[in-house]
Amino acid sequence: MIYIIGRVYIDCGRIRREALLKGLGSSFPSRPIMFWVAKCAIKVELVNDNYTELRGEIAGPPDTPYEGGTFVLEIHVPETYPFNPPKVRFITKIWHPNISSVTGAICLDILKDQWAAAMTLRTVLLSLQALLAAAEPDDPQDAVVARQFKENPEMFKLTAQHWAQVYAGGPKHFPDFDAKIKRLLDMGVDEHRARVALSSYSWDLEKATEAIFS
Repeated sequence: MIYIIGRVYIDCGRIRREALLKGLGSSFPSRPIMFWVAKCAIKVELVNDNYTELRGEIAGPPDTPYEGGTFVLEIHVPETYPFNPPKVRFITKIWHPNISSVTGAICLDILKDQWAAAMTLRTVLLSLQALLAAAEPDDPQDAVVARQFKENPEMFKLTAQHWAQVYAGGPKHFPDFDAKIKRLLDMGVDEHRARVALSSYSWDLEKATEAIFS
């Protein structure tokens, strides 16, 4: 089936076939979940009836700072799909060199010039999950995070775990970090702004405070 939206033609048959491959899904359009791969903990759901807006979920990979978290993605399928990649960004806030901590924009080659028409939405989600396990700090989307990743890897790990706990339901709690955030909250600073400033300055409260109020 091809949906016509204004002058935009969306090949829904291609998207349906992706979901039906290898038993990933079977009920359309009565079921909102397009596919769910239990062993990888990835999922895609329909947001609207014309298959242009989708919602993805990936689980944080084991043995990474993101383990135990669930990360939500916004997926826009362009009119030229599958000849051009979907547009994807993280809705769940995350601390990662290749993902913007502000906008959720992603730096990943298959979402740009390395896309091939044979690739699928499943390919995209699995690639993003792999990116969480193997960051590329020399090709960053977020330069501040990348610098911390390279210069202070242990602090990066703790900070990424903290963000995963706060925004993605991860298991690690950091009372010291929470206490510093509260100090800035008591000064009237927005919670997320406080978290970004402290994370950017490796949880140095004095430097973060100076950056916010300078």
